[in-house]
Amino acid sequence: MQFEELDRRDRDFLSYIGGEVVELGEGSAKLAFAIRPHHMQHLGVVHGGAIATLADHCGWYAVISQLDAGYTSVTIELKINYLRPASGERLLAEARVINRTRRTAFAVVEIYVSEVLVAYATATYSIVDEERLKNRMDNVKQS
Repeated sequence: MQFEELDRRDRDFLSYIGGEVVELGEGSAKLAFAIRPHHMQHLGVVHGGAIATLADHCGWYAVISQLDAGYTSVTIELKINYLRPASGERLLAEARVINRTRRTAFAVVEIYVSEVLVAYATATYSIVDEERLKNRMDNVKQS
């Protein structure tokens, strides 16, 4: 899948969180965002939810980079370990797919601030046919 196609399909949410794709490879991705006040929690460090969002997003890009046209992925499990408080100027996530089958992909994601590892995540993604998923979603909306 081409980077331009991935960016076009996902750019609204990515730009909403202030994120950018730094690098995209076959089964790998790097995403980042500049840390802004709206990413902070009450103690002045990056909110765990913002870190988890970036981790999940980065893992998704790594998975989707391996898929053929007409397929996408959705998160079915995300686990994150927060290793230290995140503060600084920029949050960087690096993901790689370490196992993929026809139906699922498993990715690991490391999240850094200034080359310091602040969180480590693992995620499982379901690989789905986009048309089937769209039909299922339409049925859910109608009920």
